[in-house]
Amino acid sequence: MRFDEIGQQLRNYRLESGLKADEIAARLGISRAALYRYEKGEVIKLDTIRRLAEMLQVSPLALLGIGVDYFSRINAFLERQRQIEEDADSQLQLGGALCFALATEGFDHILRELWLEAAGMAPDRAAARSLTDQCLTSLAQRRLLLEQRRTNITVLLSEMALRRMLVEGIGAGLPLSERGRAEAKAAAMTQAEHLANLMEQAPLGVQIGLLQEPEPSYQAMIYRARDRAHVIGNPFPPDAHPSWHIGIASVTSADDAVAIHQRVAEACWRQARKGMAAAQRLRILIAETNPA
Repeated sequence: MRFDEIGQQLRNYRLESGLKADEIAARLGISRAALYRYEKGEVIKLDTIRRLAEMLQVSPLALLGIGVDYFSRINAFLERQRQIEEDADSQLQLGGALCFALATEGFDHILRELWLEAAGMAPDRAAARSLTDQCLTSLAQRRLLLEQRRTNITVLLSEMALRRMLVEGIGAGLPLSERGRAEAKAAAMTQAEHLANLMEQAPLGVQIGLLQEPEPSYQAMIYRARDRAHVIGNPFPPDAHPSWHIGIASVTSADDAVAIHQRVAEACWRQARKGMAAAQRLRILIAETNPA
């Protein structure tokens, strides 16, 4: 058994459960420090794995990293995604309007402002702020990792999703002030212009395609590392606030899941607009949704 991977799974499912580390440690009859050592990869007994699985309401196989992982909490999902990105040499995204790895430097800043404003309008402000801070920390760690690791990136964006983003702005559905919504729309245009520039420039290691109808029914990610690949079914777009989105993300490294997602992505890539043609179409969308 790879105890470092078991520790990662334990942390993921602890976040997914919503239980505090102190509460889990007390039920197990261990210290919080001991629980954190398990999460960092210390040897853990099979009986402890079984008890933890019962407490977290998952199967023991899930804690062992076998099968499919499911996440309904964005903070838990973002932590799992960060762990996968640590080892990934390439990533492929199918669907959506945004790719976090290709967003501008200012994207993280505007996202922070919008999320914090929305958290201030939540029924339970303290809980929303705490969850927001957790997700922002995960995003900051992912950004640092992406800057350190030059992974190959292939993105197939949805024209319909981009149109919606340009009309509604970043963080669609968030309870924002009039000023906040205006900033969100301006940020959407900035991201779209940036994507159009990348399509024209075709930087090394980056491929972007623009999909017309039919639109992908959900966003999928394929991460490939030296010894394995992971497929993520992701209902949470990069600008999704943890308190205003409901969905269930799935993560698996099953060969058949990777293969079928790869086939669909390759078929979509053949049909997608690319290069100058994609950039030209995206600039038309920008002009249509933001007339001067």
